[in-house]
Amino acid sequence: MLKVNDILKTKGSNVFSVLPNTSVYDALKIMGEKNIGALMVIENDELKGIFSERDYARKIVLVNRTSRDTLISEIMTANVITISPSDTIDHCMEQMSEKRIRHLPVAANGKIIGIISISDVVTAIIQSQKETISHLQNYISQ
Repeated sequence: MLKVNDILKTKGSNVFSVLPNTSVYDALKIMGEKNIGALMVIENDELKGIFSERDYARKIVLVNRTSRDTLISEIMTANVITISPSDTIDHCMEQMSEKRIRHLPVAANGKIIGIISISDVVTAIIQSQKETISHLQNYISQ
Protein backbone atom coordinates (compact mmCIF):
# COMPACT_ATOMS: atom_id res chain seq x y z
CA MET A 1 0.00 0.00 0.00
CA LEU A 2 1.32 3.41 -0.98
CA LYS A 3 2.20 5.80 1.82
CA VAL A 4 2.82 9.54 2.02
CA ASN A 5 6.51 8.84 2.54
CA ASP A 6 6.61 7.14 -0.89
CA ILE A 7 5.42 10.36 -2.51
CA LEU A 8 7.92 12.46 -0.57
CA LYS A 9 10.78 10.17 -1.67
CA THR A 10 9.88 10.84 -5.30
CA LYS A 11 8.76 14.45 -5.03
CA GLY A 12 11.16 15.67 -2.40
CA SER A 13 10.36 17.43 0.81
CA ASN A 14 10.75 21.07 -0.10
CA VAL A 15 8.47 23.23 2.01
CA PHE A 16 7.99 26.79 0.88
CA SER A 17 6.61 29.09 3.53
CA VAL A 18 5.93 32.69 4.44
CA LEU A 19 5.35 34.55 7.68
CA PRO A 20 1.83 35.65 8.66
CA ASN A 21 2.76 39.31 8.09
CA THR A 22 3.79 38.69 4.45
CA SER A 23 1.68 40.53 1.90
CA VAL A 24 -0.50 38.43 -0.36
CA TYR A 25 1.29 40.00 -3.32
CA ASP A 26 4.71 38.82 -2.09
CA ALA A 27 3.33 35.35 -1.40
CA LEU A 28 1.90 35.17 -4.92
CA LYS A 29 5.30 36.13 -6.34
CA ILE A 30 6.91 33.22 -4.48
CA MET A 31 4.20 30.84 -5.67
CA GLY A 32 4.76 31.96 -9.25
CA GLU A 33 8.55 31.64 -9.00
CA LYS A 34 8.32 28.16 -7.47
CA ASN A 35 5.38 27.07 -9.65
CA ILE A 36 3.37 25.92 -6.64
CA GLY A 37 -0.29 26.26 -5.67
CA ALA A 38 0.07 26.72 -1.91
CA LEU A 39 2.42 28.07 0.74
CA MET A 40 2.70 27.11 4.37
CA VAL A 41 2.39 29.96 6.84
CA ILE A 42 4.99 29.22 9.49
CA GLU A 43 6.20 31.34 12.38
CA ASN A 44 8.77 30.19 14.95
CA ASP A 45 8.67 26.66 13.47
CA GLU A 46 4.92 26.49 14.13
CA LEU A 47 2.35 25.97 11.37
CA LYS A 48 -0.06 28.88 11.53
CA GLY A 49 -1.95 28.23 8.32
CA ILE A 50 -1.86 27.58 4.62
CA PHE A 51 -2.35 30.00 1.75
CA SER A 52 -3.53 28.69 -1.60
CA GLU A 53 -4.59 29.95 -4.99
CA ARG A 54 -8.15 29.22 -3.88
CA ASP A 55 -7.75 31.56 -0.89
CA TYR A 56 -6.55 34.28 -3.23
CA ALA A 57 -9.38 33.81 -5.70
CA ARG A 58 -12.13 33.73 -3.09
CA LYS A 59 -10.84 36.13 -0.45
CA ILE A 60 -9.08 38.77 -2.54
CA VAL A 61 -10.33 38.83 -6.10
CA LEU A 62 -14.01 38.17 -5.42
CA VAL A 63 -14.27 40.73 -2.60
CA ASN A 64 -12.29 43.50 -4.31
CA ARG A 65 -9.36 43.51 -1.87
CA THR A 66 -5.85 44.28 -3.05
CA SER A 67 -3.04 41.78 -2.75
CA ARG A 68 -0.46 44.46 -1.93
CA ASP A 69 -2.45 45.75 1.06
CA THR A 70 -3.64 42.45 2.51
CA LEU A 71 -1.58 40.26 4.83
CA ILE A 72 -1.51 36.49 4.53
CA SER A 73 -2.76 36.20 8.12
CA GLU A 74 -5.99 37.95 7.09
CA ILE A 75 -6.97 35.39 4.47
CA MET A 76 -5.02 32.17 5.12
CA THR A 77 -6.77 28.98 6.09
CA ALA A 78 -5.91 28.69 9.77
CA ASN A 79 -7.32 25.28 10.68
CA VAL A 80 -4.92 23.15 8.68
CA ILE A 81 -5.31 19.41 8.42
CA THR A 82 -1.95 17.64 8.44
CA ILE A 83 -0.93 14.08 7.66
CA SER A 84 2.01 11.95 8.70
CA PRO A 85 4.59 10.25 6.47
CA SER A 86 3.13 6.85 7.43
CA ASP A 87 -0.43 7.70 6.35
CA THR A 88 -1.74 5.84 3.32
CA ILE A 89 -2.55 7.48 0.03
CA ASP A 90 -6.14 6.25 0.47
CA HIS A 91 -6.35 8.21 3.73
CA CYS A 92 -5.06 11.32 1.94
CA MET A 93 -7.65 10.95 -0.81
CA GLU A 94 -10.39 10.62 1.81
CA GLN A 95 -9.22 13.75 3.62
CA MET A 96 -8.94 15.75 0.43
CA SER A 97 -12.33 14.63 -0.78
CA GLU A 98 -14.19 15.07 2.52
CA LYS A 99 -12.65 18.45 3.34
CA ARG A 100 -12.55 19.66 -0.27
CA ILE A 101 -8.88 20.57 -0.08
CA ARG A 102 -6.06 20.18 -2.56
CA HIS A 103 -2.97 20.34 -0.34
CA LEU A 104 -1.96 18.42 2.76
CA PRO A 105 1.07 19.41 4.84
CA VAL A 106 3.07 16.44 6.11
CA ALA A 107 4.06 16.70 9.77
CA ALA A 108 6.50 14.61 11.79
CA ASN A 109 7.59 15.30 15.36
CA GLY A 110 5.73 18.60 15.35
CA LYS A 111 7.47 19.96 12.23
CA ILE A 112 6.28 20.31 8.66
CA ILE A 113 8.51 18.08 6.53
CA GLY A 114 6.68 18.27 3.21
CA ILE A 115 3.43 18.88 1.43
CA ILE A 116 1.47 16.77 -1.01
CA SER A 117 -1.11 17.92 -3.49
CA ILE A 118 -4.00 16.14 -5.14
CA SER A 119 -1.82 15.99 -8.26
CA ASP A 120 0.90 14.17 -6.31
CA VAL A 121 -1.65 11.63 -5.08
CA VAL A 122 -3.10 11.02 -8.54
CA THR A 123 0.38 10.68 -10.05
CA ALA A 124 1.39 8.14 -7.38
CA ILE A 125 -1.77 6.10 -7.98
CA ILE A 126 -1.27 6.09 -11.74
CA GLN A 127 2.36 4.99 -11.35
CA SER A 128 1.35 2.23 -8.94
CA GLN A 129 -1.33 0.99 -11.34
CA LYS A 130 1.14 0.99 -14.24
CA GLU A 131 3.54 -1.12 -12.19
CA THR A 132 0.76 -3.55 -11.26
CA ILE A 133 -0.30 -3.88 -14.90
CA SER A 134 3.28 -4.48 -15.96
CA HIS A 135 3.73 -7.21 -13.32
CA LEU A 136 0.47 -8.86 -14.39
CA GLN A 137 1.46 -8.73 -18.06
CA ASN A 138 4.83 -10.30 -17.24
CA TYR A 139 3.12 -12.99 -15.17
CA ILE A 140 0.63 -13.82 -17.93
CA SER A 141 3.27 -13.95 -20.66
CA GLN A 142 5.49 -16.40 -18.74
